[in-house]
This record gives sequence, structure tokens and C-alpha cells, in this order.
Amino acid sequence: MKGRFVAILLIIFFTSPLSAQELTGTLKQIKQTGQVKIGYRSSEPPMSFIDKNGQPAGYSIDLAKNIVKEIEKVVDSKVKTIYVPVSAEDRFKALIENKIDILCGSTTKTLSRMKLVDFTQLTFVTGASLMMLRTNTSVASSGFGGKKIGVVRDTTTAIELKNLIKDTSTKAQIVLFDSAKEGMKALMAKEIDAFSADQVVLIGLALKSGTPAKFQIDTNVYSFEPFAFAVRKNDSDFRLVADTVLSRLYRSNKIIQIYNKWIGAFIGQRSPLFDAMVKLNSTPE
Repeated sequence: MKGRFVAILLIIFFTSPLSAQELTGTLKQIKQTGQVKIGYRSSEPPMSFIDKNGQPAGYSIDLAKNIVKEIEKVVDSKVKTIYVPVSAEDRFKALIENKIDILCGSTTKTLSRMKLVDFTQLTFVTGASLMMLRTNTSVASSGFGGKKIGVVRDTTTAIELKNLIKDTSTKAQIVLFDSAKEGMKALMAKEIDAFSADQVVLIGLALKSGTPAKFQIDTNVYSFEPFAFAVRKNDSDFRLVADTVLSRLYRSNKIIQIYNKWIGAFIGQRSPLFDAMVKLNSTPE
């Protein structure tokens, strides 16, 4: 009889949701402080940016908002969301040093970065491309030989662009910027001939400019960029909360509503890569 009682207790223990006392890592910290810190890039539309009201907005921000709702259920209390702008250079350091709890935006999941942080399931897939001014006819006629191509430093796009130029023996000059906003400003001022970023980010930058017809975006991509949210290393409980939300959005196809809100309404048909990502990441409960 005693053995059966112990067995029942063990079953209850392992099948019950986390209580406030059992919370670990980031979840425990959120419960104690009453706030969750969302790291985001402020000039990477349509993934994450500052809208006309001065508030963080975008595809990744909407995903993060859904994750916050689930966090509140797990910690059993309302939490305040603090949005913390980060740069390409300091985003992982901010996560490691506890300045943010989760990094959303347009961060590519790579094996080298997984040495520093952990990643959630994929949130988007795209590839690096090039954007030019339509008035710059010299690129169309003579290619990028001798031209200046801008890119944000400390990004996977910068690495892939360098490899592309080397592999194709193109004599182009890479100009590094601290943000996409700086790169766009240089492109508009004709200080560079093209600006390179993930194709979906280029679309967002053109739309946000208010004069998208001024720009031409190459339909080809020269890299594969799987986006994911980053969390602190070895914090499986917190990562599971984020993965649970993403999986539910994918299984219910609510992700398509978010996609259409920020991306689909402007570029039409979804990429087959995106649809494949949704299917592959629709993890069952």
C-alpha cells in the first residue's frame, strides 16, 4: 500500500505543471522581478522596428507578444514587457549578461552562435539579397565590378557577401555599417551602389522609406538564412515555453495571419521555404 502511495505521488510530481517554487532560470527571474526583457533590432522592418507611434512593431515582435502571454500563464502572474533595443554587435552579449531575456528580430541561427546561446524553433526563413536605386543603371549594364556594396557589420550577411565576392572574383568594395538605417541613408545619398541584407529585411526597408518605387531588389538570394529567437544557454524550461507558443501558432496556422499582416500583404505569394518551415516546426503537444 505504501509503495502504491509513493508511486502515485511520483506520477503527480512529474505530470504537474511548474509551480512558482519550481520555476528555474529565466522563468524564475521573471516571476521575481515581474518583468520580461525583449531584445529587438529597431531598424529591421518588417521583422522588428519602431513604428510611427514610437513603439516596437513587426513580425517578430508579434511572435514575442504571444510568448509573453504564455510566460504569464506559466509564472501565474502578469508581467511587464520591457523592450530593449540591441545592435548586431552587442545582441548576444546583452543576452548573456542578462540585459535581455529573449532576442527577437532577424537573427540567423548558426552552429557557431549556438556555442554562445540557445535558439528556439525557427521563426522565419529567407536569404541575403541586394537592393539598388532604380536610377542606378550602371549596375545593370556593367555589374558590381568596382562598385561599393554596403552591409551591416557582424552579421551572417556580411560573411556571405564576402564569400560571394571572393567566389565570383568580383572586384567590389564592401562598406560596413552599424545598422541598416545607416546603410539605407548611404544608398539614398549614392555613397554606395547597393545595400545587402536578408531579402525580407530589404523589402521592409523599401516599404518603410515611403518611396518603395525608388528601389529595386534582386529576386535572387545568395544565402540561406534561418531565423530563430535566441535565449540563454542551457535554459530549457524557458526555451520550451517559446517553442510551445511557436508550435501552436504553426499548427493552428495563426502564423499565416501574422505573416500576411507584415509581409504577405506586400509581396504576394508566400515562399515555399516559409510553408515548409511551418510544417516542419509544427511540433505536436
